[in-house]
Amino acid sequence: MIKTLTGPQFASTFCLRPQQLAWFLGAGASASAGIPTGYAMIQDFKKRLFCQLSGVKQREVDANDPIWIERINLFFSRRAVLPPPDDPTEYAAAFEAVYPTPEARRSYIEDAIKKGTPSFAHRVLASLLTTRRVPCVFTTNFDPLVETATTLTDQLMEANDRVYMTVAAIDNADRAELCLRESRWPLLAKLHGDFQSVKLKNTTDELKEQDAKMRRVLTAACARFGLVVIGYSGRDASVMDALTEALAAPDAFPGGIFWVARSARAVLPAVTTFLEAARQAGISATIVESQTFDELAADIIDGIALPSQLFNHVYQSRPDPVLRDVPLPTQERRLFPVLQCSAIPILSMPTVARRVEVDAPITTVRVRELLRESEVKALAVSNGRDIVAFGADEDLARAFASVGGRLAGTHELRPDRDSWALGLVYDALTRAVCQGRPLFARMRRKGHFVLVANGSPKDSKANADLRNAQLSRLKQAYSSALVGRVPNHNHPFNEGVKLRLDQAAGRWWCVFEPTTHVETPRPDGKEGLADDASPDSAPMSLRQGDPVIDWVRERWATRYNPVWARIISAWADLLAGQDGDTLCALGLQDESGVDAVFQLSPVTGWSRPSHEHDYFLRGGL
Repeated sequence: MIKTLTGPQFASTFCLRPQQLAWFLGAGASASAGIPTGYAMIQDFKKRLFCQLSGVKQREVDANDPIWIERINLFFSRRAVLPPPDDPTEYAAAFEAVYPTPEARRSYIEDAIKKGTPSFAHRVLASLLTTRRVPCVFTTNFDPLVETATTLTDQLMEANDRVYMTVAAIDNADRAELCLRESRWPLLAKLHGDFQSVKLKNTTDELKEQDAKMRRVLTAACARFGLVVIGYSGRDASVMDALTEALAAPDAFPGGIFWVARSARAVLPAVTTFLEAARQAGISATIVESQTFDELAADIIDGIALPSQLFNHVYQSRPDPVLRDVPLPTQERRLFPVLQCSAIPILSMPTVARRVEVDAPITTVRVRELLRESEVKALAVSNGRDIVAFGADEDLARAFASVGGRLAGTHELRPDRDSWALGLVYDALTRAVCQGRPLFARMRRKGHFVLVANGSPKDSKANADLRNAQLSRLKQAYSSALVGRVPNHNHPFNEGVKLRLDQAAGRWWCVFEPTTHVETPRPDGKEGLADDASPDSAPMSLRQGDPVIDWVRERWATRYNPVWARIISAWADLLAGQDGDTLCALGLQDESGVDAVFQLSPVTGWSRPSHEHDYFLRGGL
């Protein structure tokens, strides 16, 4: 079992004998300095290659967006272009695929490193180099951060106390060998080259074999010193082979090996294999858990005595603490709303429906079949024995005559207790908000949708003007078409909301979730979906593997909070209508039956803060 230490525990050990440990820096050590990490560069390469192969514009792709990352990975998983994600060769293969020539790769690296400035951790390491506490540093990085930081710390010292660190890259490896042979420390050895080097190691072929001289320097240094590895994943086989080769030397890694990672569980198998081999060779091998190079540097600097000029230089760049004391509030919390909810209160709703007695118990499925067969416009369910319905009495009697249907007064609705009553009121609410508006309902067992209806060229001018007026706020909120066809697929789409009837804070709510509904063919090839479709025939746009799901996601990806707020407000106004309006599910104009009548408020729910995080609504959810 490989031993694990925390950052402070390692710092205590390191500060006792810093001169016995060399350092090895990977790309992660430069992350806080503004240099792109290996992972960030992989994402950038994959984005550029994705755009080349798919024809998508680069400015349309956000390589940091999880949705785009998922889409790009899915794209490459279906093509034998790159190794799978997290494969050790992924970086090299992606870099070479996007930039095939060494000149282009060198230009890319030069542009990337211009973004960097020595971080707090680089200043700490430079101070250790200047005070001769660290003998040598190896790195796979091309950036000049370590040498820049060390030049600055050198200049803060008296001339006789400056160390004038030797910097050697793969194109001047003789310098490194000379330092090793004559013990001229400190040394910075850049294994993959310097950004100014003619040759850089980036691609798979370039990384297959480490430069022989630099490899000898690395393995020889490992025979003299222990090693602290930070910001390095262990992906390069050439480096890992060199470190493994060093294990065979007598008394290798006399100061031990300390591999720094965010978590012991996060190290790659190649690293675990190397550390296990070291342990079996009698070498102390430890994983140090520390989140960042800066965090580890802060642990180290707390236990090292530096000259005052270096101490002040280092602490000028210390990152602001993540946790800090804040003043306690001196007044009561504010009571005004802070979060808008996509829910509007139901001011009134039906409390009774028509009761229809039948000769024998009947199911809701059979009830709805009878309504369709008789072409009756009504809403009805079974309560287990009788039928409870909204509709014209004459129509209900005709629809249920075949099962002995007899009108028998009304039945009280208690949707908070009876699931059948909740379902009936839910159906009625969905129908009611569509009445007199350019909307239509899609009734699903897994949830009902209210969608914007297509206008017809045959509509009169008065009807067209009314439709445009009713949808004007919604059009402004979306700033895009509310209905149309999906590009390249030609499936019709409608903007809409998924409705839910919910009870909270002592009242009933019409909860709505804006969504884009795409009507795609069913597996049997038939177009369209029936209003009472089963879950198996739900819209394909709601299923995994839908060919238009990417289009739907992209449509919503850039609709940030201000756009969402406008969309929610516009839907609230459209669903509720004017203050005091009553909404009828069936539009019955007289006493010929029982209609489902609702009154909704256009004012959405707003949350109110609480110190106990027990959020409740002020006039809403």
